[in-house]
Amino acid sequence: MIGLGTILNVAGIVAGGLLGLSVGRFLPERFQDTLTKACGICVLFMGMAGAMEGMLSLQADGTLASGGTMLVVASLCLGGFLGELANIDDKFERFGQWLKIKTGNAKEQKFVEGFVTASLTVCIGAMAVVGAIEDGIFGDPSTLTAKAVLDLIIVMVMTCSLGKGCIFSAIPVGLWQGLVTVLARLVKPLMTDAALANLSLVGSILIFCVGLNLVWGKKIRVANLLPAIVIAVAAAFLPF
Repeated sequence: MIGLGTILNVAGIVAGGLLGLSVGRFLPERFQDTLTKACGICVLFMGMAGAMEGMLSLQADGTLASGGTMLVVASLCLGGFLGELANIDDKFERFGQWLKIKTGNAKEQKFVEGFVTASLTVCIGAMAVVGAIEDGIFGDPSTLTAKAVLDLIIVMVMTCSLGKGCIFSAIPVGLWQGLVTVLARLVKPLMTDAALANLSLVGSILIFCVGLNLVWGKKIRVANLLPAIVIAVAAAFLPF
């Protein structure tokens, strides 16, 4: 069944959120704060691992060589400029505020923070794109099923500390992966090995930035850096 992977992923996020909510409501504030920091550290290392995998390579003589620096600089700077022009972060937060009111959670202080943070964490990455393409073309939901399990755990921990807003990250995940699934035959030619490597590298750096915000408070408008992913994919087709 085409689209099953995205359905399972959305279900995993909702299930993780509900589990986290049932546990989180019994935790004192200091426990929630520690869990937020712990989750942030985990997200930092997830992003760091993906970025290092993309930037470091093992040479024949056993030494490590780095690369991709110019790609990262160009993607983040140009992407950040375009993101600030469009003010994506503000639109993301306004959508979160709208959800907060429409879902009857107006008194939930961390709703928008939870929604934005969880959405960015589970939406960014090559796994979502590759899994949705496989689902759309071959009807193979295995990659998105694995992602559903990972997202369940991530969202469960986030919901314990950031509240109900994390559950609604299922909406952008469903829309994004559903769109890629529907357009899979058009998207697949664009997702060459080089394009996927670029997407994974820059996406991992954005995930690292999400972790920074979780540990030290909102320092980076990560949503405004999202165009960097498009720039990174486009760079794979430049003739140099």
